[in-house]
Amino acid sequence: MLLVTYLGAPQIAAILILAQRGLEELYSARNTNTLLAQGAREAGRAYYPVVAVSHLAWIFGLYLLIPADAPVYWPLITAYVLLQPLRYWVIWSLGPYWTHRIITLKGKPLIQRGPYKFVRHPNYVVAVIETALLPLAFGAWAFALILTAIWAAVLSYKIHLEDTALVERRELDATDADEA
Repeated sequence: MLLVTYLGAPQIAAILILAQRGLEELYSARNTNTLLAQGAREAGRAYYPVVAVSHLAWIFGLYLLIPADAPVYWPLITAYVLLQPLRYWVIWSLGPYWTHRIITLKGKPLIQRGPYKFVRHPNYVVAVIETALLPLAFGAWAFALILTAIWAAVLSYKIHLEDTALVERRELDATDADEA
């Protein structure tokens, strides 16, 4: 069998995403370690494997479940690529506070710049859109629907955990705003 039989646009996309997310994980781990060394605490630690496995299932599903010769819908690929600057705007806006985990440093104000001026959880909005767009770009409608529903549920609970962990800091921000 030819390599082309096994390696097509969906597989190449999955490999590129795995590399991208691997590099992001290195940045996330560095930020996590720095924040924890400064006295930050992690919330939802037991839930993190659910988040990681769900995300990896999407990437490996792109690789393994979508045929190598699947059609490519270039407008959707373009939309996915154009979404990446938004992803990095979120990461840049959070700077040293951006991690894959829920890490909070007591007494620090919440980030209110970048996309956080407009949306409370922009990273998760981007993540859900990405989860739907890429499988759709290869005609994998059922895969897109199922994995997007799973990812939205996983992120919904993560948002709940994150919001609970950030209550104290939101109250601090509200007190600071009242004093100004």
